[in-house]
Amino acid sequence: MDFPIVDTHLHVWDPAHLHYPWLDDVPFLNKPYLPQGYKKACGPVQVEKMVFVQAEVDFSQFMEEAEWVTQLAGGEDSRIEGIVPWAPLEKGDGARVDLQTLAENPLIKGIRRIIQFEPDIEFCLRPDFVEGVQALPDYDLHFEICINHTQMANTIKMVERCPEVTFILDHIGKPDIKNQVFEPWKQELKTMSEFPNMWCKMSGLVTEADHDNWTREDLKPYIDHVMECFGFDRVMYGGDWPVAYQATEYPRWVETLEWALGGCSKEELGKLFHDNAISFYRLG
Repeated sequence: MDFPIVDTHLHVWDPAHLHYPWLDDVPFLNKPYLPQGYKKACGPVQVEKMVFVQAEVDFSQFMEEAEWVTQLAGGEDSRIEGIVPWAPLEKGDGARVDLQTLAENPLIKGIRRIIQFEPDIEFCLRPDFVEGVQALPDYDLHFEICINHTQMANTIKMVERCPEVTFILDHIGKPDIKNQVFEPWKQELKTMSEFPNMWCKMSGLVTEADHDNWTREDLKPYIDHVMECFGFDRVMYGGDWPVAYQATEYPRWVETLEWALGGCSKEELGKLFHDNAISFYRLG
């Protein structure tokens, strides 16, 4: 890559500072991952700007997480130009107090309330949750969708109910790459791409593949389908460090994606790795 990229999906955390319950089950990740470590992990990859995405801190500490990352952006790494925190959207209109507080921070660009970990397959269709999502445009915030492929069908119904909301699908909807399963994810992604208010983040693919044995050929059909559905104007790059570090070194993911997009123009590469992120997240 002969130009600097924008990474739209960075996590940092320090379990000694805030509590992340899910890390208790993942020893590899259950330690501090901070901007200095990210810088080192990037190796030769030039990263111009980053967007921090909430790291599933204990829900009671979501405001503290946003404040802590704001401090990091002001001191340790000024390349963090966007923050996507958690917010209790399931409170419906009751979430507005928190949304108002968050929106006063100019670094905060959207909200991610993870759907993936909810045991209720219809969680995203609960009226209060939908109402919370529908409130986001009032605060100039988008919604970041984190689901797995089994939740795509209900997510499509949720998006239908929120025509005024701007959405981005994280990790291409987490298809089962490890077992090379394509349907119904393939058809559902196509349906999702037909909403003009929906974008897609090319991130997290390696984590859905076989961590130890994946090849670039395993990922390419999924990458091809995303590009076929969304085109170069509504897709953007995400590194998903350090979660993806379980399955890949950072430069290898960039190289794999560049290889899979072989044949596209420099302008198209520029959109996916840089320009779309600047406009979508309103950076710099």
